[in-house]
Amino acid sequence: MKEQGAGRLLGRAAARGRALVAAALAEQDMRMWHHVVLSAVRDLGPVAQADLGRGVRLDPKDLVGILNDLQAAGLVVREPDPKDRRKNAVSLTARGARLLTRCEKAARAADDELLAPLSAAEREQFTGMLRRISGTAD
Repeated sequence: MKEQGAGRLLGRAAARGRALVAAALAEQDMRMWHHVVLSAVRDLGPVAQADLGRGVRLDPKDLVGILNDLQAAGLVVREPDPKDRRKNAVSLTARGARLLTRCEKAARAADDELLAPLSAAEREQFTGMLRRISGTAD
């Protein structure tokens, strides 16, 4: 078999990882972008809708659709921002927090499946290297 470059192998691993996580989230009735936005609301909230969109790098039209879905499901609330009443602030509901807990457990299980061929020491080393090359090392 022809040797593949690191970028190509990382891309294949990332695609497999995304597919596993997406399937795990789907079992919780959650889509990937909805999970990203819900997680960001938890981490940043209450957060101005515009700041949330910039934070997750999502087009405002797409963000509105996702927030509409999340609000209809009772996972977030949008209220006037106390700092600027012309803006909406988005907050996580208790129901949203419970769903996030389940989703994060499912995503960890998907990560475990992805990394199953590696020993515990190899997993730690591999994730450390990924942090360094992704620019997210502490």
